[in-house]
Amino acid sequence: MFRRTLLGCASALVMFALPPDSGARTQKPPLHGQNWVAITGKPLAATAGARIFERGGNAVDAACAMIAATSTMWDTLSWGGETQALIYNPNTGKVVGVNALGVAPSGATAEFFRQKGMKYPPEDGPLSAVTPGTPGGIMVMLAEYGTLSLAEVLAPAIALADGYPIEAETANRIEATKAQLKQWPDSKRVMLPHQGAAREAPQAGEIFRQPDLAATLRKLVAAERAALAAGKDRKSAILAAYDRFYRGDVAADLVEATRALGGLFTRDDLAKWQVKLEEPVHVNYKGLEVYKLTTWVQGPAMLQALNILENFDLQGMGFNSARYIHTVYQAMSLAFADRDFYYGDPYFPPAEPVQGLLSKEYARARAKLIREGRNDPDIRPGDPYPFQGGVNPYAASLAKWHTVPSAHVSAPPTASRLEALQREFTSGTTSVVAADKAGWVVSVTPSGGWVPAVIAGHTGIGLSQRMQSFVLDPDENPFNVVEPGKRPRATLTPSLAMKDGKPLMAFAVQGGDTQDQNLLQFFLDMVEFGMTVQEATEAANINSYQMRASFGGHESQPGRILLADATPPWVRDELRRLGYTLQFAERTSGPINAVWLDREHGTIWGGSSNHGEDYGIAW
Repeated sequence: MFRRTLLGCASALVMFALPPDSGARTQKPPLHGQNWVAITGKPLAATAGARIFERGGNAVDAACAMIAATSTMWDTLSWGGETQALIYNPNTGKVVGVNALGVAPSGATAEFFRQKGMKYPPEDGPLSAVTPGTPGGIMVMLAEYGTLSLAEVLAPAIALADGYPIEAETANRIEATKAQLKQWPDSKRVMLPHQGAAREAPQAGEIFRQPDLAATLRKLVAAERAALAAGKDRKSAILAAYDRFYRGDVAADLVEATRALGGLFTRDDLAKWQVKLEEPVHVNYKGLEVYKLTTWVQGPAMLQALNILENFDLQGMGFNSARYIHTVYQAMSLAFADRDFYYGDPYFPPAEPVQGLLSKEYARARAKLIREGRNDPDIRPGDPYPFQGGVNPYAASLAKWHTVPSAHVSAPPTASRLEALQREFTSGTTSVVAADKAGWVVSVTPSGGWVPAVIAGHTGIGLSQRMQSFVLDPDENPFNVVEPGKRPRATLTPSLAMKDGKPLMAFAVQGGDTQDQNLLQFFLDMVEFGMTVQEATEAANINSYQMRASFGGHESQPGRILLADATPPWVRDELRRLGYTLQFAERTSGPINAVWLDREHGTIWGGSSNHGEDYGIAW
């Protein structure tokens, strides 16, 4: 599956000076574009991106169109969910982060949920929703970095809302969750067009219509059109549509419908919320600068894992050998333990110890904790504060912290519970990557409002379920305790890597807590083992379930590992000896989407995994 590293090659980075060998077999062919590449979670949504490129849009325009299309198609997200992005701007030579994650509404406090007998905010329903972020994220990205109008960019999504042939994956998910959807009147009305029949969801290939959503999107276009007619410039006209959503009649309808169902949104919550444009964090791995969003998502955990793994000879271990798998698993466990204790909304106190967490010295100290001969089932967070010249103010909480909280210790889970845990670990998200000849590169992992979601009245908008990622107990994570106006620490994690100050690759994947696990291995597959971008998107990965899940009951399963069916018997035997509990699947890469910039030829390579319905188009 992967191109062999040449003996005597001083570093795998030398490989990036030459185009990878495209002759190795993959289930999907790599994409090659001279002008642009557009990849996302659904074929029709990739077509939306291609249509925008054909209209003369740049990669940001195309990415916004793909987010809008996937939101309309319920590709594990809807319009009430959350969006974030990494964008390389060729005009400034900088990478910018886009934070369009919604916040906890008024009244959403730890005490509020405790009084309802909850250990965490609920997994679904109106109380699981943060304020919608995706509409604002699309409009701010478009206004700041795009070139086309909102009307042009939303045109494919509006056409899809008017009616499109629904694919089997989403149609079957609707049918499987119809009992939950029937709890909410408008979800039932929209998602179950055949009520009373044996199958109440749409059939695959049936035209699925969402007239309420189409009307809401047309209101945004009308606001832009009115602003342009009044003499406003392009950016101001797009922001007029933003105002209509968050402060106008759309906001009023959204709040009224949500509160009627028992939700907590207020008009003030939506009016005060803002998209944040941020400076992302990054680390250097063997000459490559790898960029992620900061601690309001899990992205820095991948950077921490890279810092730890830099201390080991991964090439010498061999691709997916037992020793390699063990080392990667342990490094991920160390990084994710820090995620579970130290990550949260950086706009709320206390300040996360990011400098210490991402320091090379801290990584070297953490790397020394890896046991060669056994999995450590209780890897705990470290103390990064001394590595940034400080003292840990949460030492008492840290001393009490265990991988599995005492409240969660119970009998081994049943087979059905294991399936539920896997769903929790991989909940939500799609991915969007785009690049163009002018140098714009975009990586996005939008999410929230996946099926089964609450649809808010006649807005047609499916609400987020992201509140469940908060905790209520500060001893569990003092940085991520729910409070009004605060963002939950989410799993969403786009990635972008630079070499010599220019973009080299952008990559993203869906899959909850598995996202940065799969992206870490994708990156290593290319950098350490010389795979092409398509080979790396399809290559077998491992998934750990040792970290605390970001969803549901926040459970963990120390030592549990997902492996590909093709894993050799001797590797399986050695991993069992090391203390792992093995689980298998045919495909384990995750639905990774990526672009790689071929500098020698001035072209763009695209890769889209064979794990799902993700698809790309290039020209």
